[in-house]
Amino acid sequence: MGEENSVTSTKRSAVFHIVIAILMVSTGSINTLAMKWADVTRAPGQKGVYEKRLCDSLFGDMPCPDDDFSSDKAHNHLFDHPFFQTLCMFFGEMTCFFAFKAVIAWSLSRGQTPTTAKPFNPLIFLFPACCDMTGSSMMIAGLTMTYASSFQMLRGAVIVFTGLLSVAFLGKRLLKHHWIGMLFVGGGLVVIGVGDSVYGGEGGMDKTSQLTGDLLIVTAQIIIAVQMIYEERFIKKYEVPSLQAVGWEGIWGFTVLFILQFPFYFIPKSISTVRPERLENSVDALYQIGNSWILIVATVGLVLSIAFFNFSGITVTKEMSATTRMVLDSVRTLFIWSVSLAVGWEKFQNLQPLGYVLLVCGTFIYYNLVFVPLWKFVTSKRGGREKMPLLFGETASSGSGVN
Repeated sequence: MGEENSVTSTKRSAVFHIVIAILMVSTGSINTLAMKWADVTRAPGQKGVYEKRLCDSLFGDMPCPDDDFSSDKAHNHLFDHPFFQTLCMFFGEMTCFFAFKAVIAWSLSRGQTPTTAKPFNPLIFLFPACCDMTGSSMMIAGLTMTYASSFQMLRGAVIVFTGLLSVAFLGKRLLKHHWIGMLFVGGGLVVIGVGDSVYGGEGGMDKTSQLTGDLLIVTAQIIIAVQMIYEERFIKKYEVPSLQAVGWEGIWGFTVLFILQFPFYFIPKSISTVRPERLENSVDALYQIGNSWILIVATVGLVLSIAFFNFSGITVTKEMSATTRMVLDSVRTLFIWSVSLAVGWEKFQNLQPLGYVLLVCGTFIYYNLVFVPLWKFVTSKRGGREKMPLLFGETASSGSGVN
């Protein structure tokens, strides 16, 4: 009887692992694809709605004599609102705080002792939230200019910047596999950049804008790396549960960015006689969302996917391992790439597969998932008596320079 219960428990655990892994890959992919779907969608905005109302009041059912009133350029424009999309993402992250409170309540109702952090001031999450806000806004702005697959792959640059900053500010010593991994990642980034430079302009993309978008995404990784270093240096010691930490960063990020929407509205980004552009026009964004079911679906998908992606990612790390989470993230990149090609958002580039392979190999090497397993395999054939060279570390976990 005991063996049957053990087998049943093992099967349930296996099913749960599969479900949570699928949830992480799917919601992570939906997050990027929803943002890109919104970016390529045209809908009537603030100016277009006003013009249509004026046209209808003056001419009724007759066509408007002024091209500015009736043209698609005036009525319909692309959903170019990176700060508004970042605000939606922070709203999704903020829901993780309420999910954390729900988990605490559920644990107490079952008579269990919930995992809690050491006493801390919530203000410690303000700086990382601002880093996340700046980095995410830059990445989303870059996504409007480049391919979704390039966006996802170029985010791998965070490994290089995090590794270098950990040496400078945390006093960590990078081992040989870290430098080799960073070299591979750097090579992958170069290949992807060259590919966008050579094949840029295809699929409706402007080559100059595409390279600018790539540069924005890579630069944003420096800010994200600063955020990660700060969290390890000042927040890790409080042992804050991941869901609670994500929730607090969501609360601060949403609050700060919501306040910034007001000055952003009055800061001009460009001057246009058809549609004057502001640094961020949330009013225009809301008009466009209200006039397009695609934008409604994309925005809801963005909010829900970031919440479930954070939850599933934390669960994968806790129930399986950080290594599994990293592998699933690589699968997510493949899925985003495949969908983007299938729906025609981009055309296949010959250099992208090479760039992807270099990035994945570099990530695996950096986190010591190549040398340690290979060494164990070789030593097992020789009786397992040889010691792992110090420069490669002794275990996959100890070999990681940063978390």
